[in-house]
Amino acid sequence: MSRSPLLTEDEITAGLVRLDGWHRRDGSITRTADAADFPAAIRVVVAVAEAAEAMDHHPDIDIRWRTLTFTLSTHSAGGLTDLDLRLAARIDQELAAH
Repeated sequence: MSRSPLLTEDEITAGLVRLDGWHRRDGSITRTADAADFPAAIRVVVAVAEAAEAMDHHPDIDIRWRTLTFTLSTHSAGGLTDLDLRLAARIDQELAAH
C-alpha cells in the first residue's frame, strides 16, 4: 500500500508548472537533461540516488553518455503522488548544482 495518495489532475498540472522540463507521460512524469560530460552526469545520478534513498522513493534513470532521463511514478499507488513531485524538485536541484 502506498504512503501517499494519488494526486488529482489539478494537483498534477499545478505541480508540473513549478518544475523545470518535466512532462507527463501516461502515469508518470519524465525529464531529460544533459550534463556537461559523462562524469558530471554520473555525479548527478549519485546525488539523486542518495536523495531518493533518503526519501525511500526511487526513480527510473536512463543514462546515455551525458544525457539523463528520469521517470517518476509511485508504483505502489498506481500513479503520481506528492513523492514524485518532491523528488522531481530535488532532481532539478541536483541538475542545477552539477
